[in-house]
Amino acid sequence: MEGMVRLSFYLFAAASIAVAAAWVCYMVYAVGFIRLRRTALATSTGMTVTGSSTEHVPGPMSAARFGSLFGWFAAVFAGLSVLTRAIASHRGPYSNMYEFSLAFVFVLTLAYMLFERFYNVRQLGAIVMTIALGMCLYLWSLPPRMREVDALNPALQNRPLMTLHVSAAIVAYATFAVSFAAAILFLIQLRKNVSWLPSAEMLDDIGFRAVTIGFPMLALVLILGSIWAHQAWGAYWSWDPKETAALFTWLVYGVYLHTRSLRGWRGQRSAIILLIGFVAVGFTYYGNYFFGGMHAYGGVN
Repeated sequence: MEGMVRLSFYLFAAASIAVAAAWVCYMVYAVGFIRLRRTALATSTGMTVTGSSTEHVPGPMSAARFGSLFGWFAAVFAGLSVLTRAIASHRGPYSNMYEFSLAFVFVLTLAYMLFERFYNVRQLGAIVMTIALGMCLYLWSLPPRMREVDALNPALQNRPLMTLHVSAAIVAYATFAVSFAAAILFLIQLRKNVSWLPSAEMLDDIGFRAVTIGFPMLALVLILGSIWAHQAWGAYWSWDPKETAALFTWLVYGVYLHTRSLRGWRGQRSAIILLIGFVAVGFTYYGNYFFGGMHAYGGVN
């Protein structure tokens, strides 16, 4: 078992390097660079006057292709890291923040790469890989003891429910991260109209499609969590800070879908709701650190 745990950590280290490389490539491609242009003008007196101007141009397509390559490497290495840890622990690797965050890095990179392949856009990677890189740095900051495989807390010893409940949360958070990235680029495109970014219509559609995946998954998190809570703590709902934050997050995305589908909201207002929703996701993810509650044991998510 110890060997598999060590292998899982080495695979995570490889995934971290791949995420960092993908982030650099996507940033170069999405942000572009400033090109200096020099011009020479002949005056009526026969003198030549030189001038210079600058223009903002897109990054090279080769950077985008390398970003995709490293992105797939990151997804594969992170997936293998999760798999080897699951083999070592004989359960879903979701018992603490290290394991949950490791699985989140895997699903986040995989979800983004699938969206990239379906929509054939790579600029979103500059934002999604920023989130993935931040999560990798967070994982490296956790105490080394959390990398060890420990026995489950008694409240966590319902393995089927734990696997389904936490897996649904990971998928929801990952797709919400994609919708957040789409909203950021949408607002940039709305203000700057950058020629090499995806169209505002496409970005709006990406954000919507991502939420249509994440919203029912978060609903499943709430349903399974209440069943699990009744079995573990004797009550379906206890207004625990983390479950309350999850409910609030679900309601924010419910507002987004409601206003879009029934009110016809599009554009900036919908994008702002997606930003608020992802702030709520972050609060749900880390709220147990600050407010304690029933989800606070052992750094569990």
